[in-house]
Amino acid sequence: MKVSVYDTYVPKKDKTVMHFDILVEDNDSIENAYKYGKEYLKEKGIPDFQLTTKECNFCHMESAPEQVEKEIKEKGYFIIEMENC
Repeated sequence: MKVSVYDTYVPKKDKTVMHFDILVEDNDSIENAYKYGKEYLKEKGIPDFQLTTKECNFCHMESAPEQVEKEIKEKGYFIIEMENC
């Protein structure tokens, strides 16, 4: 499966920046990537953050490993936590 990778940076209250990638199927919309990012942020205790192109941008496309593909098929997306998550 080909996936689109959205590079995402969200400022936190403690002045650090949360960095994570949102992976979605290559034909999915950026609006869905934002929706999935908001779901992830809610799980992390940041429920009211509005993702925009300022925080979340398309980065590249790649082939997904089997585990990533499985999770995308199950819930629509996969998150790669990078920093301060």
